[in-house]
Amino acid sequence: MGPGNRPLDLEWLEDFLALCDSGNFSRAAEARAIAQPAFSRHIRALEEWVGVDLFDRSAHPAVLTAAGQRFEPLIEAVLAQLETARTKARAAHHMAQASLRFAATHVLSLTFFPRWLSGVEAHLQVGPIQTLSDSSHACEDLMLQRRVQFVLCHGHADVPSRLDEAQYPMLRLSGDVLRPVSAAHVQAKPMQGASDTPGLQMLAYSDASGLGRIMRSHLSRLEKDAPQTTAFGDAPTVFTSHHAVLLKTMVLEGRGVAWLPQSLVAEELRNGLLVPAGPDSWNVPIDIRLYRQKGEMAPLAEDLWQLAKGQS
Repeated sequence: MGPGNRPLDLEWLEDFLALCDSGNFSRAAEARAIAQPAFSRHIRALEEWVGVDLFDRSAHPAVLTAAGQRFEPLIEAVLAQLETARTKARAAHHMAQASLRFAATHVLSLTFFPRWLSGVEAHLQVGPIQTLSDSSHACEDLMLQRRVQFVLCHGHADVPSRLDEAQYPMLRLSGDVLRPVSAAHVQAKPMQGASDTPGLQMLAYSDASGLGRIMRSHLSRLEKDAPQTTAFGDAPTVFTSHHAVLLKTMVLEGRGVAWLPQSLVAEELRNGLLVPAGPDSWNVPIDIRLYRQKGEMAPLAEDLWQLAKGQS
C-alpha cells in the first residue's frame, strides 16, 4: 500500500477524526452526513495515502493502530491551524476592505499628508489607515502592483510619470514650488548659482526621485533660456539622494545648493537659516497630486476619492 501520486482530500481528515471519536463506521458516517460506503472509501483512501492501516477493523469498536495513534494528534493540530489560517485571512481581507492604503513620497508624508488627512477626517470617517513612505519610483511600483489604493506625490505637467503614462486617474490637491536654496551661515550672501560664484556645489536628487526627474528637465531648459545659469551645468554634484529631507539637512550643513520644496523649507527661510540661491524666475512650480487605482475600489476608498475630487 502506498500513496503514489494521489492527492490528499481534506474531507478524509475530518472523516478520520469522526471515526476516532465514535469508533463506529455507521455512526461516524451519519455524523459526517454521508453514506457509509462512501465514508469507508474515504478512510481506506486516507490509509492508502499514508501508506499504513490507521484502524484495527477486527476490534469492535474500531480502534486506532499504533500508526493511527501517532497520526491523530498531528491531524487535529493541522486542521486547527488551517482553521486559524482561514480565520486570520478573512479578518485581514475585511480589514483591508475597511482600511485606506496610501503610498506617499517621503517629503509629502511629513509635510502635506498629515494636514490634508485631518481635513478629510473632518468630513469622512476613515477608520484604519496604512501608509507607506518611500521614493516616487517605489510609490509608483506599489500602485502598479495594486498594493495601495492611492499615491500622493509631486508632479509636473511637462514631466509625466509612469502613472501618467499608464493613465491612472489623478487629482491636483495643491501646489508647491521647488526653489534653489543654500545655507545662510556659509557666507553673508547666498551661494547662488550666478556664474561668478566660485566653488558652487550641487546637491541632487537620485533617479528614483520624482523631484529629480522634474529638476533635470527644468535645469536643462533653464540653462538654454538663461545663459547666466550655466554654472549649474558645470557645477559638480557632490551628493545625491532621493530624500528631499536629507538634501535639506545637507544644505543646512553648508554642503551646497539644492532645489527644495517650499513646503519643506518655509520655516527655515522665514528664520533665516536658509536663503534663496537664485531669483524667483528659477523657481519651479509643481503639483501635489493624488493618484488612485483604475478599477473599482472598496466603498471607503471610493468615498475618499469623491471627497478629494470635490475639494480639488
